[in-house]
Amino acid sequence: MSAAAAAEAALARIAARNPALNCFTAVTAERARAEAAAVDRRRAAGAALGPLAGVPFAVKNLYDVAGLVTLAGSKIEAEKPPAAADAFVVRRLCDAGAVLVGALNMDEYAYGFTTENTHYGPVHNPHDPARVAGGSSGGSGAAVGGGLVPLALGSDTNGSIRVPAALCGTFGLKPTYGRLSRGGVRLFAASLDHVGPLAADVATLAAAYDAMQGRDPADPAQADRPVEPALPGLEAGAAGLRIAVAGGYFAGSGAAAAAVARAAEALGASRTVEWPEPERARAAAFVITAAEGADLHLADLRTRPGDFDPMTRDRFLAGAVIPAAWVVRAQRFRRWYRDRVAALFREVDIVLAPATPGPAPAIGDAEGRAVLGIYTQPLSFIGLPVVVAPLRRAGELPLGVQIVAAPWCEAAALRVARALERDGVANAEPAFAG
Repeated sequence: MSAAAAAEAALARIAARNPALNCFTAVTAERARAEAAAVDRRRAAGAALGPLAGVPFAVKNLYDVAGLVTLAGSKIEAEKPPAAADAFVVRRLCDAGAVLVGALNMDEYAYGFTTENTHYGPVHNPHDPARVAGGSSGGSGAAVGGGLVPLALGSDTNGSIRVPAALCGTFGLKPTYGRLSRGGVRLFAASLDHVGPLAADVATLAAAYDAMQGRDPADPAQADRPVEPALPGLEAGAAGLRIAVAGGYFAGSGAAAAAVARAAEALGASRTVEWPEPERARAAAFVITAAEGADLHLADLRTRPGDFDPMTRDRFLAGAVIPAAWVVRAQRFRRWYRDRVAALFREVDIVLAPATPGPAPAIGDAEGRAVLGIYTQPLSFIGLPVVVAPLRRAGELPLGVQIVAAPWCEAAALRVARALERDGVANAEPAFAG
């Protein structure tokens, strides 16, 4: 297939299915056709092609895309001028040959787990449009889970890649904090924000991760570490890795616990480990997230509160009045917690945990919305790399399993995801809604 044919097929799927899902806020058809044509010209000339040549992809609308206004899911940002250049990781994917087809719906300013956006409408789960797609990268999860594109970019502060990946039945990667540049991406809570891919298979996920690595002075939080490709070693699978299951707080129940048990059995993981104080980690994550997020939007909260999504506004207002002493104590706990988790990873290489307490709740279900981050927040609090593998049985809604690794060990988590995919335990077979 030519890159032009792949782009046209993606644009046709978007036109046919997006009205039922509401994942896209902009479609960059002209740009996609130009980029695809450039790939085909290089191919015809016998030039070397990038590892993602011709692969259509879309990005959460908090990534800068040249010529588009970076909405970040908000009404306020819509009044600003278009971006002058692509975000760093968007450029990296295009340099690898990927073809950008559009920007994706999200929770306002990435503060939410369901993408029930007041300004741009809710994103619908491709496996049941009456249910949420997860958030805040709900458009990214639905676009891949619905088969519109094989690759999308999201962001993850407390679970915003992992929750949509799990609920929409896709693979998702939250890399180690500082691994990938956030240059040209609207931040939510700077000490917690990550960027990463969602994809229809592990090879595409790993190839995108590899392509996006690189040093970018625009993100001062990015760690100065060498590029560490994951794609070449995928087929090693779980061989030689010490894999355990998180117990206690992470034990879960019902379908979520059953999904972890299926993954553990397939991987031969019989050991259970106790994670240190995850409840306090989640509480501290709430405090830091709310305080950092409110600080970014304080001026607008004072002058135009009515232009925020009501749910987001209330969370930011609460964050604006958190006592400084609480934030200091949360940060002190963060240091202690990081050391305890580091000690755990001296004993094991991978820990399995549920991604969500259950399948996607219905749109408008406030009780279901409130608990979606219960298993993701304690892990992003200290920036651990996590791959979500989608597990789904016939007739059931998707669920996800978190594959958690030590810092900078993304390749190990991706290998385990590939082992589950290869054995048929994990799969991202898309739904075709609309």
